Amino acid sequence: MPRLVFDYVEGGAGREVATARNEAEFDKVTLQSRVMRQTSARSLATSFLGYTYQRPFGIAPMGMCNIMWPGADQMLARAAKEMDIPLCLSSAASSTIEEMRDWAGENGWFQLYVSGSVDVAMKLIDRAEKAGYDHLVLTVDVPQVARRKRDCRNGFQMPFRIGPRQFLDFARHPNWAISTLLAGAPQPRNFQAGFDRSASRAGADWHFLDVLRKRWTGKLIVKGITCAQDALRIRNAGADAVYVSNHGGRQLDASPAAISLLPAIRAAVGPKYPLIFDSGLRSGEDIARAMALGADFVMLGRPLLYAIGAERERGLFSLLRIIAEELDLTLAQLGLTSPGDLSEETLAGACDAGIHTHHGQFFNKAGE
Repeated sequence: MPRLVFDYVEGGAGREVATARNEAEFDKVTLQSRVMRQTSARSLATSFLGYTYQRPFGIAPMGMCNIMWPGADQMLARAAKEMDIPLCLSSAASSTIEEMRDWAGENGWFQLYVSGSVDVAMKLIDRAEKAGYDHLVLTVDVPQVARRKRDCRNGFQMPFRIGPRQFLDFARHPNWAISTLLAGAPQPRNFQAGFDRSASRAGADWHFLDVLRKRWTGKLIVKGITCAQDALRIRNAGADAVYVSNHGGRQLDASPAAISLLPAIRAAVGPKYPLIFDSGLRSGEDIARAMALGADFVMLGRPLLYAIGAERERGLFSLLRIIAEELDLTLAQLGLTSPGDLSEETLAGACDAGIHTHHGQFFNKAGE
């Protein structure tokens, strides 16, 4: 990939400490294997918000996916339908709301940024409703796009502005450059008046959430939550789910790792309230870790774009199958048959709870 494009996907806010922390904290979450259990009848099928998906993960909203390769949005849609997982289309996508609904069908979700006027946001909601979307994901953690040093260094702008440096970068990657030239430069396609990437997206305040809850009759999910108090307030406002995320470390470089915040948010909203999670997931074991810490469903982002950049649709399908296989094998190692069996009892050390020793012998709390 051209350096400008790869860095746009790979990069994070500031010194990119938060992006590194997201991944590093996963390695600190250890799981307890269990033996001699019947696990041959395993299934990854998961019910979430009234729908049953064949896997407990989906595709996170990502702006401008076609920048990685022409037709990336369609590749993601085909994967969502074939593997029966949800795909969330970003407001800043390089495909329209209507196109994605046609491609992904009921597996399509729509993600809303409230930038510019509230009237513009309401028009996007009207389009999503008319197209047949049932899931609306309101993203609230981008009051302003953070400063990302890689983009500054590479001169990344939307629309593309090609100077000598960018020209040389693209020229060194002729396969991508020619394919993109033939397909047309990608651009956000859901804003008739144009999309200002640097504009404030802070129009989604608490009053707007109340208005939106009354306006949107489908499933309403609020994304970008890292504070337990905010999660509780969103639950009480009538949202159908909270989406725990620190935007993959692309907004606040001083943010704690999202995975470390998940248990407190689960405790705040209660054991039954639906939670989605992203930020830092890189494997099937990471999905198991997130679900053991309280997530009901997870979404994958950057890794899927890496796969498209490497091998296009073949790479995307290959990675999704590998992740599903890793999760399935992890369940077997843990002595479980379903993602729904993952809980805090799956964490390392949990099986020793309530066990104590006396003169070298093991007893449970009942003394047996």
